[in-house]
Amino acid sequence: MSLYESLGIRPVINANATLTRLGGSLMPPEVIQAMSEAAGCFVDLPELQRRVGDRLAKLTHNEAAYVSSGAAAGLVLATAACVTETEAALINRFPDLTGLPNEVIVHHTHRNGYDYAVRQTGVRLVEIGSEQGTTAAHLEAAITPRTAAVFWFQGTMTTLQDIPLPDVIEIAHRHNIPVIVDAAAQLPPVSNLWHFTEIGVDLAVFSGGKDLRGPQSSGLVLGRNDLIEACRMHGNPNQAIGRPMKVGKEEMVGLLAAVERYLKLDHEARERDCETMVAEWCEALNSVPGVQAVRDFPNEACQPLPRCLVMLEAKIVGMGRDDIMRALLEGEPAISVAAQGESGIYLNPMTLEPGEAAIVLNRLREILGA
Repeated sequence: MSLYESLGIRPVINANATLTRLGGSLMPPEVIQAMSEAAGCFVDLPELQRRVGDRLAKLTHNEAAYVSSGAAAGLVLATAACVTETEAALINRFPDLTGLPNEVIVHHTHRNGYDYAVRQTGVRLVEIGSEQGTTAAHLEAAITPRTAAVFWFQGTMTTLQDIPLPDVIEIAHRHNIPVIVDAAAQLPPVSNLWHFTEIGVDLAVFSGGKDLRGPQSSGLVLGRNDLIEACRMHGNPNQAIGRPMKVGKEEMVGLLAAVERYLKLDHEARERDCETMVAEWCEALNSVPGVQAVRDFPNEACQPLPRCLVMLEAKIVGMGRDDIMRALLEGEPAISVAAQGESGIYLNPMTLEPGEAAIVLNRLREILGA
C-alpha cells in the first residue's frame, strides 16, 4: 500500500494546470536529491538564505534574490520591503503603518484574490482605471506621499487597455516609487526570470512550485539588492511580519536545484512535445460525434504553451460537461481537467508525465462512448 493509499487519498493525473490545490507540480529527482541532502545536517539558516540567494541572483542575471515560502509570502515580504526599506525601527512597527507609506496602486482590472497577500501587510490598495481601460493620467493622479509601491499582476488579467508596464515603471520611478510584479505563474518563458527586472521592475515574484518544479512551499523574489535585503529583514528567523513564513533549508536548496535544472532544459523541445500532444488529442477527439476539439493558445496563465479546448454537445454525447468532468475525476485513474464556459473542458499537456497524455485521451473517449 502506498503512502497516499494508506491515508485514503487517490493520486490524480493533472491535465488541468499547475494549481496549488493539486500540489503545483512534481519535483524531479535532482530536486528531491538536493532536499534530501540538505535535510541531513544543521546549518546557519540566514547564511544559507544569503548564499542561495547570491547563487540564484547570478543564475537569473539579477542584483539579488530571496527564497520565500511560496509566491504569496513573497508578495507579503516585497510589499513590506517597499514600505520600510531597510529601516529596522520601521520594520518593528508592523502592523501599525501610521505615518508610513501605506498605499499600493493597482490597475482595477488586476484585482484578484491573490492581492490579499499585498493587503495583509496593512496597506490599502488604490485602484486606478476601470474595465474600459487605464491611462497614465490615472496613475499620476493616484501617486501621493503615502504611496509605497505600484503592484502589477502579470497574466490573464493583463489587458491591452492597461498602461503598458514600461510606462508604469517610467512614471513610478519618476516619483521614486518601486514597482512589484506578481509573476507567480509566468514561467515559461525562462527569460521572464530576468525580463521584468531588465525593463526596470524593482521586485518580481515567482512561484517555486509551478513550472520550476521546485518545492511547492517555495517562492522566488528577484530584484533590487536593497529591497531584497529588506525582504530578509522582514523574513524568518527575524521577529517581523515574515516570521511565520518559514523557509526551511530543504526548500532553499531544493529551489536552487530546480532553477539550475530549469535553465538547462530544452524549452523548444518541450514546446514541440506539447504541440504534438494537443494535435493528437484534437485529431482523436474530432472523430467523436458531438465533440469539437481545437488548439487553444496561450494557456490559462498566458504562458506560451498550447492546450486543447474540447467543446461538447450534451444532446449528442449523452451527458453534460460537469458529468464528464466528474467521471474523469472519480474514475480510475483520477484525472483533473479544467472547465470552460458551460460546455467545454481544457486539456493541458504542461503538467503531464510521459505516457499520461494517452491515458487522458483513452479515458475521455471511453466516457464519451467512443
